[in-house]
Amino acid sequence: MKKHSHGGDIYKFSKELKTSPEKIIDFSSNINPCKPKIALDFNSLDISKYADFKYTKLKKKLSYKYGVKPTQIALFNGASSAIQAILTSVDTIVTIYAPAYSEYVKHAKKVKLINRFKNLYEEPEKDSFVIFVNPSTPDGRYYDLERLFEIWKRQNNTVLIDESFLDFTPNTSSFKNSNKLYILKSLTKFYSCAGVRVGIVLSSKQNIKTIEKTIPAWNISRYDENYIIEALKDKKFEKRTIENLAKDKKRLFKVLKSSKYIKKIYESDANFFLVKLKKIDASKLQKKCKKQKILIRNCDNFDFLDDRHVRFSVKGKKDVKRLAYVLS
Repeated sequence: MKKHSHGGDIYKFSKELKTSPEKIIDFSSNINPCKPKIALDFNSLDISKYADFKYTKLKKKLSYKYGVKPTQIALFNGASSAIQAILTSVDTIVTIYAPAYSEYVKHAKKVKLINRFKNLYEEPEKDSFVIFVNPSTPDGRYYDLERLFEIWKRQNNTVLIDESFLDFTPNTSSFKNSNKLYILKSLTKFYSCAGVRVGIVLSSKQNIKTIEKTIPAWNISRYDENYIIEALKDKKFEKRTIENLAKDKKRLFKVLKSSKYIKKIYESDANFFLVKLKKIDASKLQKKCKKQKILIRNCDNFDFLDDRHVRFSVKGKKDVKRLAYVLS
C-alpha cells in the first residue's frame, strides 16, 4: 500500500519557477475549465449574521438537482471532510477498489485493496465497508455497478460510491434510499470552484441524522453556501460544460495519441486522461513540462500504478497547444 499524497502543489511549483500561480498551466487538477455565471456581488453579502446552520435553502436546491429529499443530504467542508467524518466511525475492514483517491486510505483504520484493473469482481470480506469511485480516479472510467451491487449485497457490505466526477458524464447516480449505501459528491470539481469547499453525502434519513451529529455547526461559510446556490441558478451551465468538454477532450486526446512519449491512453468518461508512458518516466516528463510552466500529475503514488503513469486534465485550446509542444 503506497503512501498517500495529493497531486501537484501549484504554489510550490510557481515559487520554484519564480512566477505567480496564475501563470501556471495546471494539467494536474481536474477542475472544470468552464465556469458558471454568478450574478451575486459577494461584496454585498451580509456576513455579520450567522448563516442558517441547517442550510435549508442550499439543501432544497441540491435536493431538486439530485432528486433526493433535503433530509437525505449532509453538507461538508469539501469531500475530504466527508470522507474523514464517515471513515473515522468505521471499525470494520474498509475495502477500497484501487487505484483511488488517497484520502480513503488515510482515514480508514483497517484497509484491504482490490485491484479493479485485474480483479474487479473479487469478493470483499463479509460485513466490510466498501468504497468505489465512479467515475474512477485517476483513470476516469465509468463502471456499470449492477453486478458489483449483487456481490456487495451477498457479502452484506455497506457501500460508499464516490460520484465526484459523475456530473461530467450523462450517467445517473447509484443513489437509493438504503442504510447500506452512501453517495459522495464533490461540487468543487464540476462547478469550477476548488477554493469553495462544499461536498455532500446522500444517504437514508437515518444515516444522515447520525452523520450530522458529528458535524460542527456552520461547517461551511456563507460564501461557500451562496456561491453554490448561485451556480445552481445557471440553468445552461451543465449543457455548456458537456458541450465544451466533448470538444476539449477530443483535442487533448489527439495530442496525447500523437505523442512519442505515450504508450497507452486509458478509457475515460470524466474530464481527464490517465496515460502510460514510454521512453520516459513521469518525473522526467514533469521536468520537460516545467520548462513551459506546465504542471502535470505524476501518478506513481497511486496503488497498482508506477512511475510510468501520468494524468492530464482537460483544458482549453490554448493550454493544450502549449502541452502539444512539449509532448511532440
